Amino acid sequence: MVPFSFADTALCLMPQGALFWPARRALIVADLHFEKASWFAGHGQMLPPYDSLATLAALDALVTQTGAQELWCLGDSFHDAAGVDRLPCDARAQLTALTARLRWCWVTGNHDVGIADGCGGEIVDEALVDGLMLRHEADPGDPQPELSGHFHPKLRVRLRGRQVARRCFVATPTKLILPAFGALTGGLDADHPEIIRAVGGGAQALVPLDDRLLRFALAA
Repeated sequence: MVPFSFADTALCLMPQGALFWPARRALIVADLHFEKASWFAGHGQMLPPYDSLATLAALDALVTQTGAQELWCLGDSFHDAAGVDRLPCDARAQLTALTARLRWCWVTGNHDVGIADGCGGEIVDEALVDGLMLRHEADPGDPQPELSGHFHPKLRVRLRGRQVARRCFVATPTKLILPAFGALTGGLDADHPEIIRAVGGGAQALVPLDDRLLRFALAA
């Protein structure tokens, strides 16, 4: 993980697409989209039904690695409000064990706005935590420092004649958009007009590696 200062708060960006807040021992992720494959299957497009288990395994590993005591999910944690009811028994058991292991907070997003039970944990629309606003979608009109998800940002660059895409964070002095953490999530170009509209000018795409942080200026 790579240290990163945001709005005078010491954070760490992780190559896996998560954010760690050392002072709170908090792990923050966005857009898990549990049970996306089963939703597509229900609409006639058959996909391997293992996305929730893969995402849970990755989350479990990060909780163990960081020693996190709280975990914030910044919306669209389930692909739809009924996704929790479609969780396979083994995925449900693993998720319930995780939500009981530490303080767990579900921030609702546009996909899971009607969620009533996330196999444990608290459900909130948004939360102000030690001066940082945690919500699903960035609010261009809110001047306070904000962490959000929703857009699944990815950076696309040409490297040795090939186009390479990698999920990334998008940052300005007061906005930080996390990439999608889910195993079955696509991505929106980091310089897409909707992302720039949400964060304003002067944005950077941030790609954390194991030992350093790559920064790419995004055109307004």
